This record gives sequence, C-alpha cells and structure tokens, in this order.
Amino acid sequence: AIGVTLARTVGEDIDMARRRQAVTIKHVAAEAGVSLQTVSRVINHEPNVRPAMKEKVQGAIDKLGYVPSIAAQRMSGSRSYLILALNDRERTIAEWSARQGSDWVGQMLLGGMLKCAEHGYRLIVELIDTRTHHVERELAGAFAALQPDGVLLTPPHSEDPVIIAFLEKQGVPFARIGSRAPGPGIPITMDDEGSARRATQMLVDLGHRRIGFIAGAQEYSLSQRRADGWQDVMGESGLPVDGLLAQGDFSHASGLVGARALLSRDERPTAIIASSDQMALATLDVAKEMGLEVPRALSVISFDNSPAIRYANPSITAVDQPIADTVSRAVELIIAMKRTGEGPEEAIRVSGDLIARESTAPPPS
Repeated sequence: AIGVTLARTVGEDIDMARRRQAVTIKHVAAEAGVSLQTVSRVINHEPNVRPAMKEKVQGAIDKLGYVPSIAAQRMSGSRSYLILALNDRERTIAEWSARQGSDWVGQMLLGGMLKCAEHGYRLIVELIDTRTHHVERELAGAFAALQPDGVLLTPPHSEDPVIIAFLEKQGVPFARIGSRAPGPGIPITMDDEGSARRATQMLVDLGHRRIGFIAGAQEYSLSQRRADGWQDVMGESGLPVDGLLAQGDFSHASGLVGARALLSRDERPTAIIASSDQMALATLDVAKEMGLEVPRALSVISFDNSPAIRYANPSITAVDQPIADTVSRAVELIIAMKRTGEGPEEAIRVSGDLIARESTAPPPS
C-alpha cells in the first residue's frame, strides 16, 4: 500500500510538472486578457507597467502555474538573467577544506540568490585565482559560457586592476564589494572603519586603556580601514597605539603569532580586537596557554560573527558583518544599472551590528 501511494504521489508530481511545462506565455496572455508584450514586460520586470496590470498578469501566472523559461528569456532579448559572482579560489577552497565554520560564501549565496529570485535572475559563483597568469583567459571562458548580465566582485578581486579592466571592456555592470576606491563599477562596503570604531569605543567605555589590534591581510583595503578605525578612536581617547598593532592575514595561524606578540609585551593589552573570527579564536587559544582568563584578564572582540565564535568558550563579542544584506544590495544595484544604464554616484555603505557576548568585560583592576 505504501508503494502504491508513493507511486501515485510521484506520478502526480510528474503530471503537474508536465502541465506546467505545457503552459506558455500565450496561455497567460489569454487568461489575463492582455497582449503577449504586456506579459513579457511583467515577466522581465520591465519599468512602466501599471500596478493593476502587473497584478492581473501575476494572478494569471499563479493560477496557471506558469514557470518562465530562462532560456526563452535569454533568446527574446539582450539579457541573460544571470549574475556572476567571482570569489577568491585559493582562500575559498582552503576554508572549505579546513571546515572551520566560515560562512562567507553561504551568506553571499543567501543574499544574492534571494534577491536574484525576486527579479527572475539566477546567481552563479565562479572561483577565480588572481595569483596565476591566466586570469583573463579564465574570465573570458566564464563570459563565453554564461554571458552574465552583471558581476559581483568580492575581496580581493574587488580591487584587482586586471579583473576590473576586463569587466569594463565587456560593458557589463559590476559591483566591487569591500571597496570604495574610485573607478569603474559600483563600490559597496560593509562600513569596516565604522565597525572597528564601534568595537574600540565599546572597550574604551568599559575602561580599557591598552587595546591591541590584529589586522587582516594587507592585500585587502578593508584591513587597513579596520585598523584606521581602531587607531582613530584610540587617538581621540588619548590612548597609545605604539606596539599594539599586530599584522595577520585572517588565518588562525597568523592570529596565534599576532596574539603571542601582543600578549608577550611587558605592558600587555587588556583587550584585543581581531580582524577575523579565526584570529579571535587563536587569541583565545593563546590566552589559555598563557593562563589569562577571558574576559577577567583579557577581553576579545572579533569581526565576521560566523557560527564558530558564537559557540566558543567563552562566546566572543563580534562585529556582525552584513554579508547577505550587502550582496543583496549589490545585486539590486546591478540589475537596476543593467536596466537604466545608471549607477549610484557615491560608494554604498551597509553597516553591521556589534553583538556583545561573554568575551568582553571591564579590565582587571
């Protein structure tokens, strides 16, 4: 009986899929009582469609179960309905292989895919390695296969001159996430400097006077902006920064080196801000090996707010990077620019939150 029921269910699903495939744009136009051109404009999210007409057509689509064919959409006009996201190959594969809990790509997909779906687009991710001499060839291959309507660049690709020059030559709109440098494309940041300022100010307000900072990879301009935010608040508060800045590269290993250097000083910091979750976790490890209890003897603040630091012991206060919101906004701007040919006049900034947890407290008396 169970097998018969299952067979019926599968059969019904197949029949439903076939019926949906059989429904065409002509059926939708007839149901709504409008022209084929009007249905096409609604499906393609074109401007100047009256709300009442859009609602009428959408009602017919929902009633008939019509699913637009992206292939047909691509053939009918100059758009492919694909947004291409370029992520750093080496770092992405290293994080996936290590299974360290980084959720950058997951958050990127969350924001990008949902926003693409709202506009009838699809998001495709390609891993590109700028450390080779074949960048342009890789990009040319991706463009030949996909013909994307727009491109999302994530750090460090956001400021790579070879990639930016290639995209400018292709004439497609693109967003440069994590960059506010002048030039082609839409610059959009997560307010790195402001986030570092808020984190530093929180520690100052708790009474800390020696606050260390472990910076991220130098190839990312956002690393310098975070360090600048820390340094600005320290200066405004009349606090020293000499010997309190350690250079890392976002990795756990570099966090170990940076934290040991800071905590081995004669006048060690009573708090450390780490520019990534992995470096913050490394700081906890170093504090433990040196017998420093967190947060009684040392406060720690992180950037990113990935799952790993939420379940650390103690849980770590963190800057919550608005990755999904930033990518969602970038997709929205790319689609708008594809439609109108115009982008924003200034860099876009999406601010995150500072989430207090167990790793921060007033300094030891």
